[in-house]
Amino acid sequence: MADRYDVQFVTIHGHRRAYVRAGSGPVVLLLHGLGCDHTTWDAVIESLSRRYTVIAPDLLGHGQSDKPRADYSVGGYANGMRDLLTVLGIDKVTVIGHSFGGGVAMQFAYQFPERTERLMLVSSGGLGPEVTPAIRAITTPGFHEVMGVLTLPGVRHLGIAGLRTLSALGWKSTRDFDEVAEVFDTFKDPAARHAIRHVVRAVVDWHGQIVTMVDRAYLTEEMPMWVVWGRDDRVIPVRHASQAARVAPNARVEVIPDAGHFPHKDHPYRFSRIVHDFIRSTEPAKYSRARFRALLKDGGESAAPVPLRAVAEIS
Repeated sequence: MADRYDVQFVTIHGHRRAYVRAGSGPVVLLLHGLGCDHTTWDAVIESLSRRYTVIAPDLLGHGQSDKPRADYSVGGYANGMRDLLTVLGIDKVTVIGHSFGGGVAMQFAYQFPERTERLMLVSSGGLGPEVTPAIRAITTPGFHEVMGVLTLPGVRHLGIAGLRTLSALGWKSTRDFDEVAEVFDTFKDPAARHAIRHVVRAVVDWHGQIVTMVDRAYLTEEMPMWVVWGRDDRVIPVRHASQAARVAPNARVEVIPDAGHFPHKDHPYRFSRIVHDFIRSTEPAKYSRARFRALLKDGGESAAPVPLRAVAEIS
């Protein structure tokens, strides 16, 4: 994955972490998905950085960050983002998470509401059990060994070429294969394969996703939350967007036609506009320990599920 922006590094808890910083203004934290890195946001960093300070890290075990034997749970990642922001002198952010990064974003908002101004989920994990079988397969015995064979130089190059050819055909079912090819290429590194396997096992088993925000969604009552999805997502079904709106009544949902699992790459201008509209039209959350305590004590029992509040399609 080529870099369009200068990558910076900081060492935290003995592990080197890579990140990109661009622009000025209110801070937007962009969290990538499984097997990706900060470059998945390249198409939108420039436009977002005209109005905001953009922080786009490589999560531990991904990209140019270290890949140690470490805690790869969503809680561990949320802690890592808190520590990174602290080192960078940033107190509060609008956090935007894609796919697995959406799960990390939700966990960050849950663990550190005093540092979260808004929450945006993009084709996010954590909203239902369904997930593509390709991700479930990572949890199976022998994945590391099989992938070691498939990523040998000749085999890997052939596989990448095949995935990119299928992506170029324009079929809805294969539209995301160019990104899949990038992820597949990272598996040539044994450390990356080990890290990804630990990440997936923490959130997915053979039956699907096992980590969910549903039981704690009521805590978003005091925080602006938008959900963005590609209508043609084949990795995590678009119906999970409706689930988000049902369990978080104040959430707004944007479903983008003619987009797959990476709507920020399929339609970067539209995505940037959505982010700007989100920030412009909402007030930053104001953390109240007393209110948070009251919500926890109530446990969401008084917040019955409600119909979908808003589903907007962008043509």
